[in-house]
Amino acid sequence: MAFFVLNCLCMTKIAIIISPNWRDYAQRYLTDCLASFGAQKCSSKLKFFLIDNQSSTESLSFINQVATKELAGQEWMLLTSPDNLGFAGGNNLAIRQALAEGYDYLALFNMDGLVAPDCLEQMLVLAQADNQVGAVQARLMLWPDQSRINSLGNVTHFLGFGYCAGNGQAYRYAEDQDIAYPSGAAVLLSAEALQKIGDFDEEFWMYNEDQDLGWRLWLAGYRCRLANSAVFYHKYQFSKSIKHFYWQDRNRILACLKNYHLFSLLIFSPAFLISELGLWLTAWRAGWLGERFKVLGYFCLPSTWLYILAARRSAQSLRRRSDRSIIKLFSAQIKYQELDSPLTRLGNIVFQFYFSIVKPFIFW
Repeated sequence: MAFFVLNCLCMTKIAIIISPNWRDYAQRYLTDCLASFGAQKCSSKLKFFLIDNQSSTESLSFINQVATKELAGQEWMLLTSPDNLGFAGGNNLAIRQALAEGYDYLALFNMDGLVAPDCLEQMLVLAQADNQVGAVQARLMLWPDQSRINSLGNVTHFLGFGYCAGNGQAYRYAEDQDIAYPSGAAVLLSAEALQKIGDFDEEFWMYNEDQDLGWRLWLAGYRCRLANSAVFYHKYQFSKSIKHFYWQDRNRILACLKNYHLFSLLIFSPAFLISELGLWLTAWRAGWLGERFKVLGYFCLPSTWLYILAARRSAQSLRRRSDRSIIKLFSAQIKYQELDSPLTRLGNIVFQFYFSIVKPFIFW
């Protein structure tokens, strides 16, 4: 009896956070997502946190109805916001609540996906294998074509571009491995690590907030890992993400300015200027000039630089690892993306050469 009581007291507590609803996302995805958890094989104590951005009477009613049915017998909570807080702010509502309730791990899953039956358990096994592990990403597979990869961990280009490793490729086999950063679509985060580094940076609002979080984990001495045996099926649409060029372009620059050592920023600045010329040309050809001018306008605001200075001080205060060790996980090429062009291929060659030349000089 005493052993049983001790076992219950020591049971791992995991908060399951489903990505924020906005407008009709819940109607399109929530039922299938929550139903997939019905077959989940996990011995941990679970609680589900659902978030509703820019709440309305209709969205609250629908989410409550679906959760009551699909999470019958499970503990769950609905967190609401009158405003659209984006991916970062919406998830932070649940992250802060779960941390306040003393959960050991926080598992974030996109609403537009399905979990395999042992996904959570396999992520937890890898997370608990090493106390330096701060984040574990599941292997993301596309849906409905389950034979193709969405992400084998996310890659950071040394100029801040982030992308999914292996996206669109046929899956064969992948090892559990260190990754530059985990996709926010399916990731298990250590509560202890989050208490040290903080949650998502809400300035990012959407896109690259998971890159920034992963970068801070590495800076603080933690590791980000891919759990190959944990599978999440993602209803990913590249065409949907590429429409948000402003956020992706702006936020990859913020991630670099926050997390790189000052000397790294100086060494990479010539390559950054070259990439900027290429991006202006690409924006002109693709009809994104308006978005590029918005990015430029953002960085012309004094308030932006006040934020960057404060965010940079906070990130650098976490530093337990050198840039030299972290950039071993970075790339100088952009691969596996549907958006390809001669300019991208030329850029891969130029930046690969540049990176190989300057990399040995980064010793801080």
